[in-house]
Amino acid sequence: MAKSQLNVSIVNIHLKKLEISQEKIKYKRISKRKKTFNSNYKKNFSNLTESIFPLPWAIWPYEAKILIILIGIWSILGICILGSSSWWVASREMGNWSYFLKKQIIWTIPGIGLFYFVLNTNIRNLLKFSRIIFYILFFLIFLTNLTGITVNGSSRWLVLGNLRLQPSELIKPFLILEASNLFAHWNLVKNDKKLISFITFGLLILFILKQPNLSTASLTGILLWVMGLCGGVKLSSLCSFASIGLITGCISILNNEYQKLRVTSFINPWKDQQENGFQLVQSLLAIGSGGLFGQGFGLSIQKLQYLPFMYTDFIFAIFAEEFGLLGCTLFLGFLAVFSYISLRISLKCRNNYTKLIAIGCSVLLTGQSIMHIAVATGSMPTTGLPLPFISYGGNSLIASFFIAGMLVRCSLESTGFIGMISTRKTLN
Repeated sequence: MAKSQLNVSIVNIHLKKLEISQEKIKYKRISKRKKTFNSNYKKNFSNLTESIFPLPWAIWPYEAKILIILIGIWSILGICILGSSSWWVASREMGNWSYFLKKQIIWTIPGIGLFYFVLNTNIRNLLKFSRIIFYILFFLIFLTNLTGITVNGSSRWLVLGNLRLQPSELIKPFLILEASNLFAHWNLVKNDKKLISFITFGLLILFILKQPNLSTASLTGILLWVMGLCGGVKLSSLCSFASIGLITGCISILNNEYQKLRVTSFINPWKDQQENGFQLVQSLLAIGSGGLFGQGFGLSIQKLQYLPFMYTDFIFAIFAEEFGLLGCTLFLGFLAVFSYISLRISLKCRNNYTKLIAIGCSVLLTGQSIMHIAVATGSMPTTGLPLPFISYGGNSLIASFFIAGMLVRCSLESTGFIGMISTRKTLN
């Protein structure tokens, strides 16, 4: 009896050992499958990123990764703010609360496509074909002064069927490329080429002033001045050009009643708050009513057709009303981080071309944002300058995505794995 019980217990022990060994084999098989699946997933994801991006994501500079995230946040924020600021006027004037929002989203799709195209194109190739596009848009800006449609006292648009083009916005990325072509090796460029380039840039600013579009002309002048300074142009020459630009701007204001009224209303908007100072007064009321924490997303009062151009030229005022001082401070901090990352990219670039392009992209995106905020807060005269990625308008959105794509591309080329540009010894 005792022997039989002992035999049964031995059999049970062997059975348990067999079950444990089977469980171990099963566990090893499952873990092996998981490892295989994970390795295949990582391999497929790596292949996908390599096919989408010019460099594998793992070797991207951290500046480029942060920049991609910032651009995505900026774009999504822009869609949200535009939807909030435009739904009332869209429902009243267009019969559809999402009219402007849908059009902006439609323009975002080709904008992202253009961003992807620029991201996968060598800066060298962009420099090659930029000149012809620059001069085409230069000619279109000239045409706007002759045949362009006039809106709110300014002729900035050309109508091609159902498409409205604003060449002064579309030319911005190509202006950066042309300026980098000129200033990258300034001391090697012949004097006749310098003269032709300066005449071209001067005429461009004059044509934009003639529209009149003082804000874009000023931004263009600031861009060229900063890129010239970083390219090695003498400070005395730059100060002379700045003086000429300032005098030209003053003459334009004195000879243009539209601009003169903008400046006088900027000095004291409360003096004529029902006419010329109306926009600025309503903008200041919107910003002031936001308080510390804002009225809340979508709860702005001034967008109920009290503030003109609330979804374009004064969209920051609606943002300030809904998100308050805290939101404005965070947005300014966002711009500061964006500028810092852009500066690091320019410092890491391996040649003068990409350095200057990175600087130009940073100046345009952050400089235009600061000028827009300055207009909305009454820190500079009222002008029609969109807030990048946020204000309504397909032309501005397309240009902003193009510029952002060039900035990220400059960061990728700073690794030295792609897009090396050989230094020119002589320039014609």
